[in-house]
Amino acid sequence: MKIEEARKRIDLLKREIERHNDLYYKVNQPEISDFEYDILINQLETLEKRFPELRTEDSPTQKVGSDIILKEFIQVPHEYPMLSLANTYTHEDLAEFDRRVKKISGDEPKYVCELKLDGASISLKYSGGRFIRAITRGDGEKGDDVSSNVLTIKSVPKRVSGELMPDDFVIRGEIIIHKDDFRKMNEARKEAGDQPFANPRNAAAGTLKLLDAGLVSRRPLDCYLYFLLSTDLPTDSHYENMRLASEWGFKVSDSMKICDNIGEVVDYINLWESKRYDIDYEIDGVVVKADSITLQKKMGFTSKTPRWAVAYKYKAEQEKTRLMSVSFQVGRTGAVTPVANLEPVLLAGTTVKRASLHNADQVELLDLHYNDMVYIEKGGEIIPKIVGVDITLRSKDADKVVFPSYCPECKSVLERSEGEAGWYCPNEKECPPQIKGKIEHFISRRAMNIEGLGEETVAMLFEKGLVRDSADLYDLTVDKLSGLDRLGEKSANNIVTSVRSSVGAPFHRLIFALGIRHIGETTARTVASSFKNIDRLMDASAEDLISVTDIGPKTAESIRNFFNDADNIELIGRLRGHGLIMSTEKENIEEVEGGVLSGKSIVITGIFTNHEREEYKKIIEKHGGKNLSSVTTGTTFILAGEKPGPSKIEKARKLGIPVHSEEDFLKMLKESQ
Repeated sequence: MKIEEARKRIDLLKREIERHNDLYYKVNQPEISDFEYDILINQLETLEKRFPELRTEDSPTQKVGSDIILKEFIQVPHEYPMLSLANTYTHEDLAEFDRRVKKISGDEPKYVCELKLDGASISLKYSGGRFIRAITRGDGEKGDDVSSNVLTIKSVPKRVSGELMPDDFVIRGEIIIHKDDFRKMNEARKEAGDQPFANPRNAAAGTLKLLDAGLVSRRPLDCYLYFLLSTDLPTDSHYENMRLASEWGFKVSDSMKICDNIGEVVDYINLWESKRYDIDYEIDGVVVKADSITLQKKMGFTSKTPRWAVAYKYKAEQEKTRLMSVSFQVGRTGAVTPVANLEPVLLAGTTVKRASLHNADQVELLDLHYNDMVYIEKGGEIIPKIVGVDITLRSKDADKVVFPSYCPECKSVLERSEGEAGWYCPNEKECPPQIKGKIEHFISRRAMNIEGLGEETVAMLFEKGLVRDSADLYDLTVDKLSGLDRLGEKSANNIVTSVRSSVGAPFHRLIFALGIRHIGETTARTVASSFKNIDRLMDASAEDLISVTDIGPKTAESIRNFFNDADNIELIGRLRGHGLIMSTEKENIEEVEGGVLSGKSIVITGIFTNHEREEYKKIIEKHGGKNLSSVTTGTTFILAGEKPGPSKIEKARKLGIPVHSEEDFLKMLKESQ
């Protein structure tokens, strides 16, 4: 390979690795498995060794990935660097690690084996037995202070005490979500029309970075601790220090094991490779550490990893199958995503026919050709990915997979923003999948919550010319709908009723429903509370927007671009004309006399799927009811979601007060209309 070819390949690898670092650490939406990521790192390291003049200080091989998101949290320096672990996938690599440790120790070292929990790393500081702060890994030198969020986790103690406990110490661990809790949470998200989380690790890491500690408290987070640091450690044994930490009140996994030699380490790894599916949390390997703290200090660190520890990673299940074709799909934002169509193959208990290819850079890195035999992998809950190609089976006349220059739907020339991996169709006003995607987003449960309209119905309305944007939904009538395929008069009535009911949705949900790029639910709430009404938001400058927490330059630019478009201003005007709420002031609805809840006093408790608790309070007031904070003899009934307050339910039972579920309550309101 010539140096210019190597330079081009290194630049591509660096750009792709940095993108995956951001997806993993900052966005919590990884597209590839750890194994696939390590392949990219190894490719880059190999090229940098071969061409050392091309290696730079900012290379991903020279630094730790960072989960810091500027502006959202305060950054705090770590007392002790919080580095990554070197990964290995073979017993040969473990034997080499053992040789390096023995060379420094001079004798047979003891090792500690721990299950490598797949969650979000956290560092907890305690002083005088009292919790001080919690910091994310960040870039290894500093991390985000997420103390208020971590304090909502029941397994993180606010105070600890016990024998030999240092006055000041740091203890590190992993924040996770158990498999059963994860399944329940995703089922609730699906019922609410939300995108389910890809896996428990994403859900845990994403929750940890939420700005609303109240929302964090409603997520089923747990925390296991695995490493104690202090200038005054109780013993020279890492294993014994963690046993003591367990006695002080910390949650330490009982699967941790002390091993007398590397043979016992291998036995532990083999044991848990078969047992890992039987435990109620995700693991992706085993961490092996030298037990002696003195030995750890002698061995020290590289710029990225400790030399005295290694992570043995279990490979995700893989299969080989044929790449039949590649589809290029256009989403509501115009992003063009390549999807591989495969010869069906059984993988991890399911038949796989399609796999994600992410973007043009990934297609280029894989050097895909049609009819290639490809390796596919399904790690955890993540959708299948192509992780490699068996080029020995490639036909000599196979055509290379080339990312299109034009939109596959409307033939517009694709564009790529600086610093982004994706290609976009700029024709958002005429490209059919973008138009339909925006309408589907607008009607979704967490947006305007318009029932009766699914993807197929939206497509039919678009094809019949009845809707071209979200405002057109409010012009629909029973007469226009009832004659269409699969839509009788009852279905048409339900759709029209649901559309009309959506005008009362709070302002932040309208902002989210507009589909402004980079505006998620949390940011929509922040925007609504900061600017109060749509006119102030439309007039806000980029500087005004950036001054708001949770809004960075990209988001500010996206908001300005949206409101600088005359068609979007017209859309807002039409929605305003239909009576949609466009300010937080209008959400303060006065009590309605004679409403279905008139004269009723209601206590709300638990976690809800269809609406937030504050929204239910407004709904109760809108229908003439009164909200109570505690259960009394004057309480009419309890509105209970998931995990309701046990004391409230018990008191209601003793007083004979009815308890209604969220579904019963919404049915009651619907029947009164």
